[in-house]
Amino acid sequence: MIDNKFTVIDSHCHIYPIKIAKPAVESTGRFYDMTALGDGTVNSLLALGEKVGIDRFVVQSVATTPHQVQSINKFISDEVSAFPDKLIGLGTMHPESSDLKGDLAHLKELGLHGVKLHADIQKFRIDDPRCFKIYELCEKENIPILMHTGDHRFDYSNPDRLLPVLNTFKSLTVIGAHLGGWSVWDEAVEKLSGYKNFYVDSSSSLYELPIDRATEIIRTYGVEKVLFGSDFPVFSPDIELERFMALPLTDDEKRMILSENVLKLYNIK
Repeated sequence: MIDNKFTVIDSHCHIYPIKIAKPAVESTGRFYDMTALGDGTVNSLLALGEKVGIDRFVVQSVATTPHQVQSINKFISDEVSAFPDKLIGLGTMHPESSDLKGDLAHLKELGLHGVKLHADIQKFRIDDPRCFKIYELCEKENIPILMHTGDHRFDYSNPDRLLPVLNTFKSLTVIGAHLGGWSVWDEAVEKLSGYKNFYVDSSSSLYELPIDRATEIIRTYGVEKVLFGSDFPVFSPDIELERFMALPLTDDEKRMILSENVLKLYNIK
Protein backbone atom coordinates (compact mmCIF):
# COMPACT_ATOMS: atom_id res chain seq x y z
CA MET A 1 0.00 0.00 0.00
CA ILE A 2 1.34 3.44 -0.95
CA ASP A 3 1.71 6.01 1.83
CA ASN A 4 1.25 9.01 -0.41
CA LYS A 5 1.60 12.40 1.25
CA PHE A 6 2.66 14.26 -1.90
CA THR A 7 0.98 16.08 -4.73
CA VAL A 8 1.52 13.72 -7.68
CA ILE A 9 1.47 14.46 -11.41
CA ASP A 10 1.98 11.55 -13.79
CA SER A 11 3.83 13.24 -16.64
CA HIS A 12 3.64 10.48 -19.26
CA CYS A 13 0.27 8.97 -20.19
CA HIS A 14 -1.22 7.96 -23.54
CA ILE A 15 -4.97 8.10 -24.07
CA TYR A 16 -7.13 7.20 -27.06
CA PRO A 17 -10.75 7.59 -28.17
CA ILE A 18 -12.84 4.68 -26.86
CA LYS A 19 -13.53 3.30 -30.34
CA ILE A 20 -9.82 2.82 -31.14
CA ALA A 21 -8.36 2.34 -27.66
CA LYS A 22 -8.29 -1.47 -27.73
CA PRO A 23 -6.45 -1.87 -31.07
CA ALA A 24 -4.13 1.03 -30.24
CA VAL A 25 -3.12 -0.52 -26.92
CA GLU A 26 -2.69 -3.96 -28.48
CA SER A 27 -0.51 -2.48 -31.23
CA THR A 28 1.74 -0.77 -28.67
CA GLY A 29 2.01 -4.00 -26.70
CA ARG A 30 3.09 -5.88 -29.80
CA PHE A 31 5.65 -3.19 -30.64
CA TYR A 32 7.34 -3.61 -27.27
CA ASP A 33 6.57 -7.31 -26.86
CA MET A 34 4.73 -6.55 -23.62
CA THR A 35 1.21 -7.01 -22.34
CA ALA A 36 -0.19 -3.55 -21.65
CA LEU A 37 -1.72 -3.22 -18.19
CA GLY A 38 -4.24 -0.46 -19.02
CA ASP A 39 -7.00 -0.01 -21.57
CA GLY A 40 -5.92 3.41 -22.88
CA THR A 41 -9.11 5.27 -21.94
CA VAL A 42 -9.20 8.43 -19.87
CA ASN A 43 -11.82 7.06 -17.47
CA SER A 44 -9.62 4.10 -16.62
CA LEU A 45 -6.63 6.40 -16.12
CA LEU A 46 -8.56 8.67 -13.77
CA ALA A 47 -9.84 5.70 -11.78
CA LEU A 48 -6.32 4.39 -11.26
CA GLY A 49 -5.21 7.83 -10.14
CA GLU A 50 -8.07 8.06 -7.67
CA LYS A 51 -7.03 4.73 -6.22
CA VAL A 52 -3.57 5.94 -5.12
CA GLY A 53 -3.92 9.70 -4.97
CA ILE A 54 -2.43 10.82 -8.28
CA ASP A 55 -3.68 14.36 -8.69
CA ARG A 56 -3.10 15.13 -12.37
CA PHE A 57 -1.92 13.50 -15.59
CA VAL A 58 -0.03 14.78 -18.62
CA VAL A 59 -1.81 13.12 -21.55
CA GLN A 60 -0.75 12.69 -25.15
CA SER A 61 -0.99 10.59 -28.29
CA VAL A 62 1.20 10.24 -31.39
CA ALA A 63 0.42 10.88 -35.06
CA THR A 64 1.73 8.13 -37.32
CA THR A 65 0.80 10.15 -40.42
CA PRO A 66 0.71 13.93 -40.98
CA HIS A 67 -3.03 14.07 -41.61
CA GLN A 68 -3.71 12.74 -38.09
CA VAL A 69 -1.96 15.61 -36.32
CA GLN A 70 -4.73 18.15 -35.91
CA SER A 71 -7.47 15.62 -35.18
CA ILE A 72 -5.37 13.98 -32.46
CA ASN A 73 -4.58 17.35 -30.95
CA LYS A 74 -8.26 18.26 -30.96
CA PHE A 75 -9.08 14.97 -29.19
CA ILE A 76 -6.49 15.65 -26.49
CA SER A 77 -7.77 19.20 -26.08
CA ASP A 78 -11.37 17.99 -25.75
CA GLU A 79 -10.39 15.48 -23.06
CA VAL A 80 -8.53 18.19 -21.14
CA SER A 81 -11.60 20.42 -21.40
CA ALA A 82 -13.74 17.63 -19.96
CA PHE A 83 -11.39 17.16 -16.98
CA PRO A 84 -9.55 20.49 -16.60
CA ASP A 85 -8.52 19.89 -13.00
CA LYS A 86 -7.09 16.47 -13.79
CA LEU A 87 -5.50 16.58 -17.25
CA ILE A 88 -2.66 18.55 -18.84
CA GLY A 89 -2.42 18.07 -22.60
CA LEU A 90 0.48 17.71 -25.02
CA GLY A 91 0.06 17.81 -28.77
CA THR A 92 1.70 15.82 -31.52
CA MET A 93 3.52 16.82 -34.71
CA HIS A 94 4.88 14.91 -37.69
CA PRO A 95 8.00 15.87 -39.71
CA GLU A 96 6.32 15.09 -43.05
CA SER A 97 3.54 17.63 -42.52
CA SER A 98 3.33 20.29 -45.22
CA ASP A 99 2.35 22.93 -42.64
CA LEU A 100 4.40 22.50 -39.48
CA LYS A 101 3.95 26.14 -38.56
CA GLY A 102 0.18 25.80 -38.88
CA ASP A 103 0.15 22.60 -36.86
CA LEU A 104 2.04 24.28 -34.03
CA ALA A 105 -0.22 27.33 -34.13
CA HIS A 106 -3.28 25.05 -33.91
CA LEU A 107 -1.71 23.17 -31.00
CA LYS A 108 -1.16 26.44 -29.15
CA GLU A 109 -4.70 27.66 -29.87
CA LEU A 110 -6.00 24.47 -28.27
CA GLY A 111 -4.11 25.31 -25.08
CA LEU A 112 -1.75 22.33 -25.22
CA HIS A 113 1.46 22.68 -23.26
CA GLY A 114 4.04 20.84 -25.35
CA VAL A 115 4.75 18.43 -28.20
CA LYS A 116 5.16 14.65 -28.00
CA LEU A 117 7.31 12.89 -30.61
CA HIS A 118 7.95 9.15 -30.85
CA ALA A 119 10.64 8.61 -33.46
CA ASP A 120 10.50 4.81 -33.33
CA ILE A 121 6.77 4.65 -34.02
CA GLN A 122 6.70 7.66 -36.36
CA LYS A 123 9.68 6.20 -38.24
CA PHE A 124 12.17 9.06 -38.32
CA ARG A 125 15.56 9.60 -36.75
CA ILE A 126 15.66 12.28 -34.08
CA ASP A 127 18.49 14.02 -35.95
CA ASP A 128 16.74 13.77 -39.34
CA PRO A 129 17.01 17.22 -41.00
CA ARG A 130 13.23 17.13 -41.63
CA CYS A 131 12.73 17.36 -37.87
CA PHE A 132 14.88 20.43 -37.42
CA LYS A 133 12.02 22.73 -38.45
CA ILE A 134 9.94 21.31 -35.58
CA TYR A 135 12.79 21.96 -33.16
CA GLU A 136 13.32 25.44 -34.53
CA LEU A 137 9.64 26.35 -34.18
CA CYS A 138 9.34 24.92 -30.68
CA GLU A 139 12.52 26.64 -29.54
CA LYS A 140 11.26 29.97 -30.85
CA GLU A 141 7.85 29.53 -29.18
CA ASN A 142 9.35 28.14 -25.94
CA ILE A 143 7.36 24.91 -26.25
CA PRO A 144 8.88 21.81 -24.61
CA ILE A 145 9.22 18.57 -26.56
CA LEU A 146 8.72 15.21 -24.86
CA MET A 147 10.52 12.58 -26.92
CA HIS A 148 10.57 8.83 -26.71
CA THR A 149 14.28 8.04 -26.31
CA GLY A 150 16.21 4.80 -26.53
CA ASP A 151 15.71 1.29 -27.89
CA HIS A 152 18.36 -1.38 -28.27
CA ARG A 153 16.49 -2.77 -31.31
CA PHE A 154 16.48 0.40 -33.43
CA ASP A 155 18.55 3.50 -34.05
CA TYR A 156 15.87 6.16 -34.40
CA SER A 157 16.03 7.66 -30.92
CA ASN A 158 19.23 6.53 -29.22
CA PRO A 159 21.49 9.01 -27.40
CA ASP A 160 23.85 9.69 -30.32
CA ARG A 161 20.83 10.79 -32.40
CA LEU A 162 19.81 13.28 -29.73
CA LEU A 163 23.21 14.90 -29.26
CA PRO A 164 23.09 17.02 -32.47
CA VAL A 165 19.66 18.32 -31.46
CA LEU A 166 20.77 19.36 -27.98
CA ASN A 167 23.93 20.94 -29.37
CA THR A 168 22.11 22.86 -32.11
CA PHE A 169 18.97 23.99 -30.26
CA LYS A 170 20.42 25.00 -26.93
CA SER A 171 17.31 26.88 -25.79
CA LEU A 172 14.92 24.07 -26.70
CA THR A 173 13.55 22.18 -23.71
CA VAL A 174 13.72 18.44 -24.38
CA ILE A 175 12.33 15.79 -22.05
CA GLY A 176 13.81 12.38 -22.78
CA ALA A 177 11.28 9.74 -21.84
CA HIS A 178 12.34 6.58 -20.00
CA LEU A 179 15.24 8.16 -18.09
CA GLY A 180 16.72 9.36 -21.37
CA GLY A 181 16.95 6.00 -23.11
CA TRP A 182 14.70 2.98 -22.77
CA SER A 183 16.77 -0.24 -22.56
CA VAL A 184 20.02 1.78 -23.01
CA TRP A 185 19.87 3.62 -19.69
CA ASP A 186 23.59 3.52 -18.92
CA GLU A 187 24.59 4.91 -22.30
CA ALA A 188 21.94 7.61 -22.05
CA VAL A 189 22.94 8.97 -18.66
CA GLU A 190 26.62 8.90 -19.61
CA LYS A 191 26.08 10.93 -22.79
CA LEU A 192 23.14 13.18 -21.96
CA SER A 193 23.31 14.11 -18.30
CA GLY A 194 25.39 17.25 -18.79
CA TYR A 195 22.95 19.21 -20.96
CA LYS A 196 21.19 22.15 -19.31
CA ASN A 197 18.17 21.91 -21.64
CA PHE A 198 17.67 18.16 -21.21
CA TYR A 199 15.22 16.63 -18.73
CA VAL A 200 14.00 13.06 -18.29
CA ASP A 201 10.97 11.19 -16.99
CA SER A 202 10.91 7.92 -15.09
CA SER A 203 8.41 6.09 -17.30
CA SER A 204 9.05 2.52 -18.51
CA SER A 205 12.25 2.29 -16.50
CA LEU A 206 11.68 1.43 -12.85
CA TYR A 207 10.34 -2.03 -13.72
CA GLU A 208 13.77 -2.99 -15.06
CA LEU A 209 16.37 -1.00 -13.12
CA PRO A 210 17.53 -2.06 -9.65
CA ILE A 211 16.51 0.47 -6.99
CA ASP A 212 20.07 1.64 -6.31
CA ARG A 213 20.85 2.08 -10.00
CA ALA A 214 17.61 3.96 -10.71
CA THR A 215 18.37 6.30 -7.80
CA GLU A 216 21.91 6.84 -9.03
CA ILE A 217 20.71 7.68 -12.55
CA ILE A 218 18.13 10.14 -11.19
CA ARG A 219 20.71 11.93 -9.08
CA THR A 220 23.21 12.00 -11.94
CA TYR A 221 20.71 13.84 -14.14
CA GLY A 222 19.80 15.97 -11.12
CA VAL A 223 16.53 15.64 -9.21
CA GLU A 224 15.48 19.07 -10.48
CA LYS A 225 15.50 17.63 -14.02
CA VAL A 226 13.48 14.44 -13.47
CA LEU A 227 9.70 13.94 -13.77
CA PHE A 228 7.62 11.05 -12.54
CA GLY A 229 5.81 9.19 -15.33
CA SER A 230 4.08 5.85 -15.75
CA ASP A 231 3.70 5.35 -19.54
CA PHE A 232 0.05 4.34 -19.18
CA PRO A 233 -1.40 2.13 -20.63
CA VAL A 234 1.70 -0.04 -21.08
CA PHE A 235 2.38 0.37 -17.37
CA SER A 236 -0.09 1.19 -14.62
CA PRO A 237 0.21 4.49 -12.69
CA ASP A 238 -0.51 2.87 -9.33
CA ILE A 239 2.24 0.28 -9.75
CA GLU A 240 4.73 2.83 -11.10
CA LEU A 241 4.04 5.20 -8.19
CA GLU A 242 4.67 2.35 -5.76
CA ARG A 243 7.98 1.61 -7.50
CA PHE A 244 8.96 5.27 -7.38
CA MET A 245 8.07 5.66 -3.70
CA ALA A 246 10.38 2.74 -2.90
CA LEU A 247 13.42 4.68 -4.11
CA PRO A 248 15.66 5.99 -1.30
CA LEU A 249 15.07 9.65 -2.13
CA THR A 250 14.42 12.40 0.38
CA ASP A 251 10.98 13.95 0.74
CA ASP A 252 12.24 17.12 -0.92
CA GLU A 253 13.61 15.13 -3.86
CA LYS A 254 10.35 13.21 -4.24
CA ARG A 255 8.32 16.40 -4.06
CA MET A 256 10.31 17.91 -6.93
CA ILE A 257 10.04 14.83 -9.13
CA LEU A 258 6.38 14.12 -8.37
CA SER A 259 5.02 17.59 -9.11
CA GLU A 260 7.20 20.66 -8.83
CA ASN A 261 9.41 19.99 -11.84
CA VAL A 262 6.58 19.28 -14.29
CA LEU A 263 4.65 22.41 -13.25
CA LYS A 264 7.72 24.55 -13.78
CA LEU A 265 8.69 22.87 -17.04
CA TYR A 266 5.28 23.28 -18.68
CA ASN A 267 4.66 26.68 -17.03
CA ILE A 268 1.51 25.53 -15.28
CA LYS A 269 0.11 27.55 -12.37
